[in-house]
Amino acid sequence: MLLDILRIRAVQVLGITDPDPNTVMKRVLGVPVLGSDRAVLDHDPGSVLLVNGLGSTRDTTHRRRLFDSFIARGYGFAGIVHPSAVLSTTVLLSEGIQIMAGAVVQPGTTLGENVIVNTRASVDHDCVIEAHVHVAPGATLSGGVTVRAGAHIGTGATVIEGITIGSQAVVGAGAVVLRDVPPDATVVGNPGRVLGGAPSDLDATQ
Repeated sequence: MLLDILRIRAVQVLGITDPDPNTVMKRVLGVPVLGSDRAVLDHDPGSVLLVNGLGSTRDTTHRRRLFDSFIARGYGFAGIVHPSAVLSTTVLLSEGIQIMAGAVVQPGTTLGENVIVNTRASVDHDCVIEAHVHVAPGATLSGGVTVRAGAHIGTGATVIEGITIGSQAVVGAGAVVLRDVPPDATVVGNPGRVLGGAPSDLDATQ
């Protein structure tokens, strides 16, 4: 997906890194696999921009560590936006953001570094999405939602207006979140509830 966006945008791609030694010298969409991530170090930080190809299905930690390790070495990350995505001119974009096909990001929203807004996700007005968050395909964040660093919003999840999702929390696929989510919690269901907690933990019954 990332390569496809770069190709559409006519961005020159020098190569891909992959920890699997069996992929070295192979090609993906015509782009060579250069070796492990250490191959990046063959290039001066001032001569290249990186694109973080490591995704997440619930735990964003590995993606964040990869990003932080290269930032510490002086490398920078390109922000990439699919041409079919719709972004307000007032959206604030940070380093390394990735916005996929059909996504919508509305006015007054801030996207932190290394954030993914995936295919057809919708982020409404005045949301704050902190660093390393993944908003998965088809998820909907209503206006004024805050998503703290490292959280994962699952495919097709819905978060109503004004909610705060705590750092490193996971909102399960299809969950409907009606109340704030604590840090490190996992929320599932409709209405959303914290796994291991009482069914009414996140109900908005009052």
